[in-house]
Amino acid sequence: MHATALKSLLLLGAGLALPTSLGAQQAEPENLLPSTPAQEQPAEVGSQPQQAGDPEYDAPTQGSVEEAFDGEFQTIQQIDPEMQSWTAAQAEQLAALIEGIGAHGLDPQDYDLPGLRAALAQGEGIALSAEASKRFVWLVEDMRDGRTPMDGRKQWFVMDPDADRYRSGTVMKAALESGDLTAALESVAPLHPDYAALKQALAKAEKGSERFKLIRANMDRWRWLPRDLGGQYLMTNVPEYQLRLTVNDKIVRTYKTIVGKPGRTATPQLAEVVEGVILNPTWTVPQSIVKGEGLGAKVLNNPGWARAKGYKATKGANGWVTVVQQPGPTNSLGRMKLDMPNRHAIFLHDTPSRNLFGTSNRALSHGCIRTERATELALTLSILQAGLTADEGVELLNSGEYTRVGFEKKMPVYITYFTMATDIDGKLSTFKDLYGRDDAVKAAFDAPRVANRSRVTDEQVIVIEDDPRVSAP
Repeated sequence: MHATALKSLLLLGAGLALPTSLGAQQAEPENLLPSTPAQEQPAEVGSQPQQAGDPEYDAPTQGSVEEAFDGEFQTIQQIDPEMQSWTAAQAEQLAALIEGIGAHGLDPQDYDLPGLRAALAQGEGIALSAEASKRFVWLVEDMRDGRTPMDGRKQWFVMDPDADRYRSGTVMKAALESGDLTAALESVAPLHPDYAALKQALAKAEKGSERFKLIRANMDRWRWLPRDLGGQYLMTNVPEYQLRLTVNDKIVRTYKTIVGKPGRTATPQLAEVVEGVILNPTWTVPQSIVKGEGLGAKVLNNPGWARAKGYKATKGANGWVTVVQQPGPTNSLGRMKLDMPNRHAIFLHDTPSRNLFGTSNRALSHGCIRTERATELALTLSILQAGLTADEGVELLNSGEYTRVGFEKKMPVYITYFTMATDIDGKLSTFKDLYGRDDAVKAAFDAPRVANRSRVTDEQVIVIEDDPRVSAP
């Protein structure tokens, strides 16, 4: 992994840059995250073999008994009573599990414990199996996917694959076969250490207090994300103004960030993939600036000023003016940006206004995320993900030429929004709710549980013409 080169790179810090000869894209790498589907399509039952640690894929369950058993049975009467039915002892264990579910920030009242007790009183049989199956699936759905419906997840565009990876029916079968319902439910709970830290904090909080509600809301946000985030990934917590390079859930490096201003330019929450880094990037200036602010005319009429700023303008036969800022010290994107194609046009990049990282309020951008020590990050990723040496990376960066370094394997990047989380020093901390997104999550917990929840938000995708020139007010 070029350990010596990486160590040298990290010592060099931010004053670096990458050569064009090494920038060719490799063969198409594996996509680590699912694409957001145009509409949900149920998976064919049994179409993929189940492997340890890689559960079968499935469409999201809807809480029905049929789907609780993976769609293998047309009606509850077709269940094999010897292999699929619930015993009274298992149903009692389920009742105890519901009673203790508050430890995960979920509410026992959501799972109709009186109804389960009534079914238990009638004895074992079809009715008890149906009632117990239904409630266990509710628990799996909330633990795996989150309790908050999509209308409570403001600007949350993450497509969580866990409903496909951990089928409700498969989890229930494992629970009934092993006899350990708690372990089966824990098998779909978030793995990230922050979830465990929040769970510990919840146990100490006064139930119903504002702190309790805040912890519960942020625990649920972890359930909205994939359970397994990957071996190597980038994660930025918008309200914290921090980016982490993480390996096996251990922080390797951290970087201060500048994020979107509140309002229309607020940074959305995404799970995307980084396909490479672009060194010495160009910036295609949005038409809102070219035409709206008169930059196009200024560049065309003042060639000396334009050269000093790195601007080049072209005018088409129809009069349309295009302005591109060339690589260089004045480029508004700085010396690098991450190549992470997405429909929101959000990416991480450098900035020439590095003094802004010293300010406390760093919600200043038009949505994209400006990153401290960005060239260090770019070269570190080029070593880890593209196999470059530190010397090759420095040569490319210092060439001053636009260069794309394609990764051998795509790297997940998560743009998250946690108002309570473990900070970069390992302390559980609270952060300002920059965009006012907490109230909707808290309100969802106060409202009755919503069944048949959608996995895809219908919120508008706001593509913002990024203006990285924004400075402190």
